[in-house]
Amino acid sequence: MTIAVTAVTGQLGSAIAEALIAMNTGEAIIGLARSPAKAKGLGIEIRPGDYDDAGQLRASLAGVDTLLLVSGMAAPEDRIGQHRNVINAAKAAGVKKIVYTSVQGAEQGTAFSPIIQSNRQTEADIRNSGLDWVIGRNGIYIEPDVEYIDSYREAGEIANCADDGRCGYTTRPELAFAYARMLTGSVHNGQTYNLHGGLLTQAELASHLNQAFGTELVYRPMSFEEFKADRIAELGEFIGTVIAGIYQGIREGASDRRSDFEAAAGRPHQSWDDYFGSLKP
Repeated sequence: MTIAVTAVTGQLGSAIAEALIAMNTGEAIIGLARSPAKAKGLGIEIRPGDYDDAGQLRASLAGVDTLLLVSGMAAPEDRIGQHRNVINAAKAAGVKKIVYTSVQGAEQGTAFSPIIQSNRQTEADIRNSGLDWVIGRNGIYIEPDVEYIDSYREAGEIANCADDGRCGYTTRPELAFAYARMLTGSVHNGQTYNLHGGLLTQAELASHLNQAFGTELVYRPMSFEEFKADRIAELGEFIGTVIAGIYQGIREGASDRRSDFEAAAGRPHQSWDDYFGSLKP
Protein backbone atom coordinates (compact mmCIF):
# COMPACT_ATOMS: atom_id res chain seq x y z
CA MET A 1 0.00 0.00 0.00
CA THR A 2 1.12 3.55 -0.72
CA ILE A 3 0.28 6.35 1.72
CA ALA A 4 0.56 10.03 0.82
CA VAL A 5 0.75 12.83 3.38
CA THR A 6 -0.13 16.37 2.30
CA ALA A 7 1.48 19.55 3.69
CA VAL A 8 4.52 17.49 4.58
CA THR A 9 6.65 20.60 5.11
CA GLY A 10 4.35 21.71 7.94
CA GLN A 11 4.81 20.75 11.56
CA LEU A 12 1.90 18.30 11.73
CA GLY A 13 2.36 16.84 8.24
CA SER A 14 6.05 16.17 8.78
CA ALA A 15 5.38 14.65 12.21
CA ILE A 16 2.81 12.27 10.72
CA ALA A 17 5.19 11.26 7.93
CA GLU A 18 7.91 10.59 10.50
CA ALA A 19 5.51 8.52 12.62
CA LEU A 20 4.60 6.42 9.59
CA ILE A 21 8.26 5.90 8.78
CA ALA A 22 8.95 4.87 12.38
CA MET A 23 6.14 2.28 12.25
CA ASN A 24 8.06 0.53 9.46
CA THR A 25 5.10 -1.62 8.43
CA GLY A 26 6.12 -1.88 4.78
CA GLU A 27 3.92 0.80 3.21
CA ALA A 28 5.47 3.19 0.75
CA ILE A 29 5.28 6.75 2.13
CA ILE A 30 5.00 9.77 -0.17
CA GLY A 31 4.99 13.40 0.89
CA LEU A 32 3.10 16.15 -0.93
CA ALA A 33 4.25 19.75 -0.57
CA ARG A 34 3.37 23.05 -2.17
CA SER A 35 7.13 23.74 -2.24
CA PRO A 36 8.83 20.34 -2.64
CA ALA A 37 12.31 21.85 -2.32
CA LYS A 38 11.52 22.66 1.31
CA ALA A 39 10.73 19.00 2.12
CA LYS A 40 14.27 17.69 2.30
CA GLY A 41 15.47 15.40 5.05
CA LEU A 42 12.48 13.09 5.48
CA GLY A 43 14.01 10.38 3.30
CA ILE A 44 10.81 9.76 1.32
CA GLU A 45 9.60 10.60 -2.18
CA ILE A 46 8.27 14.15 -2.38
CA ARG A 47 5.75 15.24 -4.99
CA PRO A 48 4.19 18.67 -5.62
CA GLY A 49 0.90 19.18 -3.79
CA ASP A 50 -0.58 22.68 -4.09
CA TYR A 51 -4.21 22.61 -2.90
CA ASP A 52 -5.09 25.24 -5.53
CA ASP A 53 -3.76 23.16 -8.46
CA ALA A 54 -6.24 20.37 -9.25
CA GLY A 55 -4.29 18.99 -12.20
CA GLN A 56 -1.07 18.86 -10.25
CA LEU A 57 -2.82 17.05 -7.41
CA ARG A 58 -4.26 14.40 -9.73
CA ALA A 59 -0.80 13.68 -11.15
CA SER A 60 0.86 13.60 -7.74
CA LEU A 61 -1.71 11.18 -6.31
CA ALA A 62 -1.19 8.58 -9.02
CA GLY A 63 -0.60 5.18 -7.44
CA VAL A 64 -1.64 6.34 -3.95
CA ASP A 65 -3.99 4.10 -1.96
CA THR A 66 -4.49 6.14 1.22
CA LEU A 67 -4.26 9.92 1.61
CA LEU A 68 -3.74 12.03 4.71
CA LEU A 69 -5.32 15.45 4.11
CA VAL A 70 -3.95 18.07 6.48
CA SER A 71 -6.43 20.92 6.82
CA GLY A 72 -5.25 24.00 4.96
CA MET A 73 -4.43 27.40 6.42
CA ALA A 74 -6.33 29.60 3.97
CA ALA A 75 -9.31 31.72 4.94
CA PRO A 76 -12.42 29.61 5.66
CA GLU A 77 -14.19 30.55 2.43
CA ASP A 78 -11.13 29.50 0.40
CA ARG A 79 -10.11 26.29 2.14
CA ILE A 80 -13.40 24.50 1.37
CA GLY A 81 -12.64 24.73 -2.35
CA GLN A 82 -9.01 23.81 -1.83
CA HIS A 83 -9.97 20.71 0.11
CA ARG A 84 -12.48 19.79 -2.60
CA ASN A 85 -9.65 19.97 -5.12
CA VAL A 86 -7.77 17.39 -3.06
CA ILE A 87 -10.81 15.13 -2.61
CA ASN A 88 -11.73 15.23 -6.29
CA ALA A 89 -8.13 14.63 -7.34
CA ALA A 90 -7.96 11.66 -4.99
CA LYS A 91 -11.09 10.14 -6.53
CA ALA A 92 -9.79 10.71 -10.06
CA ALA A 93 -6.42 9.16 -9.19
CA GLY A 94 -7.94 6.01 -7.67
CA VAL A 95 -7.23 6.74 -4.01
CA LYS A 96 -9.29 4.42 -1.83
CA LYS A 97 -9.21 6.15 1.57
CA ILE A 98 -8.87 9.68 2.97
CA VAL A 99 -7.90 10.55 6.54
CA TYR A 100 -8.58 14.18 7.44
CA THR A 101 -7.10 16.33 10.20
CA SER A 102 -10.08 18.36 11.36
CA VAL A 103 -10.36 20.35 14.59
CA GLN A 104 -12.56 20.72 17.65
CA GLY A 105 -14.29 23.96 18.57
CA ALA A 106 -17.56 25.88 18.77
CA GLU A 107 -19.52 25.51 15.56
CA GLN A 108 -21.59 28.66 16.23
CA GLY A 109 -21.21 31.93 18.04
CA THR A 110 -17.45 32.50 18.34
CA ALA A 111 -14.78 34.23 16.27
CA PHE A 112 -13.32 30.76 15.57
CA SER A 113 -16.61 29.29 14.34
CA PRO A 114 -16.13 30.16 10.61
CA ILE A 115 -13.02 27.95 10.58
CA ILE A 116 -14.85 25.16 12.40
CA GLN A 117 -17.71 25.41 9.90
CA SER A 118 -15.30 25.15 6.96
CA ASN A 119 -13.77 22.04 8.49
CA ARG A 120 -17.20 20.52 9.07
CA GLN A 121 -18.00 21.13 5.39
CA THR A 122 -14.85 19.27 4.38
CA GLU A 123 -15.80 16.45 6.75
CA ALA A 124 -19.17 16.22 4.97
CA ASP A 125 -17.48 16.32 1.56
CA ILE A 126 -15.23 13.44 2.56
CA ARG A 127 -18.08 11.37 3.98
CA ASN A 128 -19.99 11.89 0.73
CA SER A 129 -17.01 11.15 -1.51
CA GLY A 130 -17.68 7.43 -1.88
CA LEU A 131 -14.20 6.69 -0.48
CA ASP A 132 -13.31 5.06 2.80
CA TRP A 133 -12.58 7.73 5.39
CA VAL A 134 -11.46 8.50 8.91
CA ILE A 135 -11.73 11.94 10.52
CA GLY A 136 -9.71 13.19 13.45
CA ARG A 137 -10.82 16.30 15.30
CA ASN A 138 -7.68 17.67 16.88
CA GLY A 139 -7.60 19.27 20.29
CA ILE A 140 -5.69 22.50 20.94
CA TYR A 141 -1.91 22.28 20.54
CA ILE A 142 -0.16 22.83 23.86
CA GLU A 143 3.21 23.63 22.25
CA PRO A 144 2.44 27.34 21.64
CA ASP A 145 1.99 27.85 25.39
CA VAL A 146 5.34 26.18 26.04
CA GLU A 147 7.00 28.27 23.33
CA TYR A 148 5.49 31.41 24.88
CA ILE A 149 7.04 30.74 28.29
CA ASP A 150 9.46 33.69 28.17
CA SER A 151 6.59 36.10 27.53
CA TYR A 152 4.54 34.47 30.29
CA ARG A 153 7.52 34.72 32.64
CA GLU A 154 7.97 38.41 31.87
CA ALA A 155 4.28 39.09 32.47
CA GLY A 156 4.08 36.81 35.51
CA GLU A 157 0.76 35.48 34.32
CA ILE A 158 -1.36 33.77 31.70
CA ALA A 159 -4.17 36.11 30.72
CA ASN A 160 -6.96 35.26 28.27
CA CYS A 161 -10.74 34.93 28.02
CA ALA A 162 -11.01 31.15 28.68
CA ASP A 163 -11.97 31.75 32.33
CA ASP A 164 -12.40 28.35 34.07
CA GLY A 165 -13.33 26.42 30.91
CA ARG A 166 -11.65 23.06 30.47
CA CYS A 167 -9.69 22.42 27.29
CA GLY A 168 -8.69 19.20 25.58
CA TYR A 169 -5.05 19.93 24.75
CA THR A 170 -2.76 17.71 22.72
CA THR A 171 0.71 17.66 21.16
CA ARG A 172 1.84 17.17 17.58
CA PRO A 173 3.81 13.98 18.38
CA GLU A 174 0.76 12.43 20.04
CA LEU A 175 -1.45 13.39 17.08
CA ALA A 176 1.12 11.99 14.67
CA PHE A 177 1.14 8.67 16.53
CA ALA A 178 -2.66 8.45 16.31
CA TYR A 179 -2.86 9.45 12.64
CA ALA A 180 -0.19 6.92 11.64
CA ARG A 181 -2.46 4.20 13.01
CA MET A 182 -5.61 5.69 11.52
CA LEU A 183 -3.92 5.57 8.10
CA THR A 184 -3.05 1.88 8.26
CA GLY A 185 -5.59 -0.94 8.31
CA SER A 186 -9.35 -0.69 8.03
CA VAL A 187 -10.46 -0.87 11.68
CA HIS A 188 -10.83 2.92 11.92
CA ASN A 189 -12.77 3.39 8.68
CA GLY A 190 -15.97 5.40 9.10
CA GLN A 191 -14.95 6.79 12.50
CA THR A 192 -14.72 10.39 13.72
CA TYR A 193 -12.39 10.77 16.68
CA ASN A 194 -11.82 13.60 19.17
CA LEU A 195 -8.05 13.59 19.62
CA HIS A 196 -6.76 15.15 22.82
CA GLY A 197 -5.32 14.34 26.22
CA GLY A 198 -6.51 15.19 29.71
CA LEU A 199 -8.64 18.30 30.10
CA LEU A 200 -6.97 21.37 31.61
CA THR A 201 -8.15 24.73 32.87
CA GLN A 202 -5.88 27.73 32.36
CA ALA A 203 -5.04 27.71 36.07
CA GLU A 204 -3.98 24.06 35.79
CA LEU A 205 -1.93 24.89 32.70
CA ALA A 206 -0.17 27.64 34.66
CA SER A 207 0.59 25.15 37.44
CA HIS A 208 2.13 22.67 34.99
CA LEU A 209 4.26 25.41 33.42
CA ASN A 210 5.40 26.51 36.88
CA GLN A 211 6.52 22.98 37.73
CA ALA A 212 8.35 22.57 34.42
CA PHE A 213 10.05 25.97 34.24
CA GLY A 214 10.28 27.16 37.84
CA THR A 215 7.98 30.09 37.17
CA GLU A 216 5.31 31.55 39.46
CA LEU A 217 2.60 32.20 36.91
CA VAL A 218 -0.99 32.90 37.88
CA TYR A 219 -4.02 32.92 35.63
CA ARG A 220 -5.94 36.15 35.05
CA PRO A 221 -9.25 36.01 33.19
CA MET A 222 -9.99 38.73 30.63
CA SER A 223 -13.13 39.67 28.75
CA PHE A 224 -13.37 38.47 25.17
CA GLU A 225 -13.26 42.04 23.86
CA GLU A 226 -10.13 42.88 25.87
CA PHE A 227 -8.35 39.67 24.87
CA LYS A 228 -9.28 40.07 21.20
CA ALA A 229 -7.86 43.60 21.15
CA ASP A 230 -4.68 42.33 22.82
CA ARG A 231 -4.21 39.49 20.32
CA ILE A 232 -4.94 41.70 17.30
CA ALA A 233 -2.35 44.20 18.52
CA GLU A 234 0.30 41.46 18.60
CA LEU A 235 -0.75 39.15 15.76
CA GLY A 236 -2.87 41.19 13.34
CA GLU A 237 -6.60 41.24 12.61
CA PHE A 238 -7.13 37.72 11.17
CA ILE A 239 -4.93 35.60 13.44
CA GLY A 240 -5.66 37.70 16.52
CA THR A 241 -9.40 37.28 16.02
CA VAL A 242 -9.04 33.53 15.45
CA ILE A 243 -6.98 33.07 18.62
CA ALA A 244 -9.47 35.07 20.65
CA GLY A 245 -12.26 32.92 19.22
CA ILE A 246 -10.52 29.73 20.29
CA TYR A 247 -10.36 30.90 23.91
CA GLN A 248 -13.91 32.21 23.69
CA GLY A 249 -14.96 28.68 22.76
CA ILE A 250 -12.96 27.18 25.63
CA ARG A 251 -14.83 29.45 28.06
CA GLU A 252 -18.14 28.29 26.60
CA GLY A 253 -17.28 24.58 26.89
CA ALA A 254 -16.59 23.83 23.23
CA SER A 255 -13.27 22.16 24.09
CA ASP A 256 -14.59 20.19 27.06
CA ARG A 257 -15.27 16.91 25.25
CA ARG A 258 -14.74 13.19 25.63
CA SER A 259 -11.44 12.06 24.14
CA ASP A 260 -11.32 9.18 21.64
CA PHE A 261 -7.55 9.21 21.52
CA GLU A 262 -7.05 5.72 22.93
CA ALA A 263 -9.52 4.22 20.43
CA ALA A 264 -7.65 5.88 17.57
CA ALA A 265 -4.10 5.32 18.77
CA GLY A 266 -4.37 2.01 20.60
CA ARG A 267 -2.89 3.52 23.75
CA PRO A 268 -3.70 6.40 26.13
CA HIS A 269 -2.59 9.93 25.38
CA GLN A 270 0.59 10.96 27.18
CA SER A 271 -0.25 12.39 30.61
CA TRP A 272 0.43 16.07 31.26
CA ASP A 273 2.59 15.18 34.25
CA ASP A 274 4.81 13.12 31.94
CA TYR A 275 4.79 15.72 29.17
CA PHE A 276 5.69 18.67 31.37
CA GLY A 277 8.12 16.53 33.35
CA SER A 278 10.03 15.92 30.12
CA LEU A 279 10.44 19.68 29.68
CA LYS A 280 12.27 20.25 32.95
CA PRO A 281 15.92 21.33 32.47
